[in-house]
Amino acid sequence: MSPLSPCGVKKKKIKLRGKILSVYKQMGKAIYNYQMLSEGDRLLVAVSGGVDSLALLKLFLMRKRRVPFDFKIIACFVDTNFIQTDKETLINYFKDSGIDYIIENLNIKEKDRNCFWCSWSRRKILFETAKRLNCNKIALGHNLDDITETILMNIFFFAQISSAPPALDMFSGRIKLIRPLAYLKKKDILEFAKQLSLPFMAHDCIYGEGTRREKVKKIIKELEDSCPQVRKNIFRSLRKIRKDYLV
Repeated sequence: MSPLSPCGVKKKKIKLRGKILSVYKQMGKAIYNYQMLSEGDRLLVAVSGGVDSLALLKLFLMRKRRVPFDFKIIACFVDTNFIQTDKETLINYFKDSGIDYIIENLNIKEKDRNCFWCSWSRRKILFETAKRLNCNKIALGHNLDDITETILMNIFFFAQISSAPPALDMFSGRIKLIRPLAYLKKKDILEFAKQLSLPFMAHDCIYGEGTRREKVKKIIKELEDSCPQVRKNIFRSLRKIRKDYLV
């Protein structure tokens, strides 16, 4: 673990227009609908270096300069011993953007390296870090694609109906998990990140469950040809459950 590193650089406001405006508004809509942000919040933003987490961090910085109340942002990067990431580029970005940040280390033995254990261990680190830094919310970069794929994966492979909800209270409400990109497709986040030249990087894990998720991605993609709203429909379906028609 490294100590919290403060930064004090101030940046000019980004003009809201085109794709930048639409992404900013969709994030704002999710924040409003699920009451994700309040006065005095201390946010621990999980940053992997990928496009989603860096876009999320940037959007929070943009929002912080525009909303009429104050909240704290702390970026948290979990550095694993088996995924290659350009950590220095990430740290330089934090410093250049004036973001307080912390680096945590995750070491997993080779025999234990699998998607479930890695995800569980990362989440544990985030919870412990949030508690130590007195953060009441943890922000994750999951987008609409991630959430809809997770819904179908849980149905197809685990025989359960569950999701990655946009907001979830944990530990009797002491910490709240939030996913402010829940309304945004991956392609829109990617375009947003490219327009703002965010230094995102690919870091696919060789131990991940890529095969299952890729199969589900393909199914959704094929369905989009005849139903362009299929991702949103899957997402919205969990709020329109017809209990009388369930087993």
